[in-house]
Amino acid sequence: QVQLVESGGRLVQAGGSLRLSCAASGRTFSNYAMGWFRQAPGKERRFVAAITRNGATTYYADSVKGRFTISRDSAKNTVYLQMNSLKPEDTAVYYCNVDPELIATNAGQYHYWGQGTQVTVSS
Repeated sequence: QVQLVESGGRLVQAGGSLRLSCAASGRTFSNYAMGWFRQAPGKERRFVAAITRNGATTYYADSVKGRFTISRDSAKNTVYLQMNSLKPEDTAVYYCNVDPELIATNAGQYHYWGQGTQVTVSS
């Protein structure tokens, strides 16, 4: 069974940086694309970033492009999200997920989620 454990979220001031981690277990995740989503209070869960199985290609939501960087360490079954120039609108619970093909941008495609990690950006 897939297990996803996100970490690294905390309170940070606007303009600051954070690095989130997601440790996956239960499969050989070098064969899986990995991605990040976020859910702000009262809003639906939205796609943030994704990385292909071999790490060669990355995808970003327009709202984070140029500020966030996704990376992976397949040997550790871990995906990271480096977040720079944080804004109050980045405040959300951040979740990761995996897919044997490409990460779908529709979060509704996934039925299993970890507990997420809270990122709060103060103005």
